[in-house]
Amino acid sequence: MKRTQTKTVRIGNRQIGGGNPILIQSMTNTKTEDVNATTAQIRKLTAAGCDLIRCAVPTMEAALALREIKKQITIPLIADIHFDYRLAIAAMENGADKIRINPGNIGGRDCLKSVVDVAKDKNIPIRIGVNSGSLEKELVEKYHGVTAEGIVESALDKAGMIEEMGYDNLVISIKSSDVLMCVKAHELIAEKTIYPLHVGITEAGTIISGNIKSSIGLGLILHQGIGDTIRVSLTGDPLEEIKSAKLILRTLGLRKGGIEVVSCPTCGRTRINLIELANQVENMVADIPLDIKVAVMGCVVNGPGEAKEADIGIAGGVGEGLIIKRGEIYKKVPEENLISELRQELLHWGE
Repeated sequence: MKRTQTKTVRIGNRQIGGGNPILIQSMTNTKTEDVNATTAQIRKLTAAGCDLIRCAVPTMEAALALREIKKQITIPLIADIHFDYRLAIAAMENGADKIRINPGNIGGRDCLKSVVDVAKDKNIPIRIGVNSGSLEKELVEKYHGVTAEGIVESALDKAGMIEEMGYDNLVISIKSSDVLMCVKAHELIAEKTIYPLHVGITEAGTIISGNIKSSIGLGLILHQGIGDTIRVSLTGDPLEEIKSAKLILRTLGLRKGGIEVVSCPTCGRTRINLIELANQVENMVADIPLDIKVAVMGCVVNGPGEAKEADIGIAGGVGEGLIIKRGEIYKKVPEENLISELRQELLHWGE
């Protein structure tokens, strides 16, 4: 199903599916048992634009900690459970807005039913997660290896198990570190289910490789109208996941809002530290709620022309720089004041 046609699922105070906006997820990398560290990280992620947050729940202490964490955050809380069905039940009893399980490793059918019964009673959605790395042996044999078809069959089988227990408040996630396999799997499953899809490239890698793989994979999937919530999985600070996810959605025209920063590549004309300047601007505009484009240019020769498609921009020179508005030079400022002058212009934008 296209995202406009998928079933609507409520997660806390947010909704996915049914044409609702695509929501951005991340996962904490703190010990969930450490309430202070976990809530501090969630608040930072929320400020950066995270819509839904997932926490690992490997112990009963972590499950119990969710109650206090929930009190201190403003976005829906998802509990990530493996192996022990009792942790899933405890997580729901302590405030989880959604649980992520793999029905194949939760402890057997009876244990799964115990989890489903509690979810049904509390109307808490269950995300069924299937990764290519944990595909069942019989499906690997059936399809002669790990394939998109096998991943889809595994996910639908698990959804069917829960449906047989009388529950359909579900979200499906099928992930692979093989980008093209992941894309194909999403194309296949979109034809076979009405459930909203959580999309991501698993084990994508470090900041550079992970961003490239996620951008290509998510871009190909989302551009087809498939996917209701996303996570960019990166080996690094979860804040980078939020930045990347927002940029992917904006680039595809699937999310508005937030300042887009564009910058020129460096060349022999560059007389300032453009790399540092562009990073400073990107960080500076993060808290300014404008839906505009800001250009950062490295020289005053081509700066105005190259920045003409941006709403506002700066171009650096030796000792001085330019503030440019819609391709026209607005004023010259000392080089050291470029950032502060740009911020003032943005804070008073539209006045």
